[in-house]
Amino acid sequence: MKSSRHQTLNITVGGVTLPALLERPDPALGLVLFVHGSGSSRFSPRNQQVARQLNEQALSTLLFDLLSEAEHEQDKLDGRFRFDIDLLSARLLAVLDWLRREPKLAALPVGLFGASTGAAAALIAAAERPRQVRAVVSRGGRVDLAGDALGRVRAPVLIIIGTLDREVYRLSRTASRQITTDYELRLIAGAAHLFEEPGKLEEVAQAAAAWFLRHLPEPEAEARPRPAVTGTGPRDTPQ
Repeated sequence: MKSSRHQTLNITVGGVTLPALLERPDPALGLVLFVHGSGSSRFSPRNQQVARQLNEQALSTLLFDLLSEAEHEQDKLDGRFRFDIDLLSARLLAVLDWLRREPKLAALPVGLFGASTGAAAALIAAAERPRQVRAVVSRGGRVDLAGDALGRVRAPVLIIIGTLDREVYRLSRTASRQITTDYELRLIAGAAHLFEEPGKLEEVAQAAAAWFLRHLPEPEAEARPRPAVTGTGPRDTPQ
């Protein structure tokens, strides 16, 4: 990665302003949108750490809030929005439509990185925008909340779960049977739901980078060398 450009943006969709952080390496191999959930925001330290590692692999990242400031404050009081999957997926779809109108970003192949309830929104958006979304990664995500959309997803899906996150693993394993596209259930040994254990979030970032670089096509010359990343294994693979 030769250089990187950082931008603070305000994305207006449907009369709502969503603050965003864009990091664009030069050259960039693709653009990964981070879909937060369960009351999180663009300032999530875990997603920011993963984003930095993706940037090092020449992947642009867009971290944005799915809720307005007023909605976020209300959600902190009663949690009413964090499980509103219809609202979260609608906001994500609106941001994907906004991307198409941005000349400097529209040409980049798009991947989605979803966490918690944001993973469900990411999968629904992938089902609704099969030509735009090229790959999806879920980190400790509630993929089960995507419902019938799981069977309509065409982008390759990587589901990353800690072995100590037993309930999410059970829900994800059952729900993933509805996925008809290429997918992998990757287990991170010794990690709980938030991957706070030493080195576990780095494993998440490595797996995500490998998945995106495998499935996001290069927008420019094929002769350009790709950064070295760790490969992915078979389905339901412990790591």
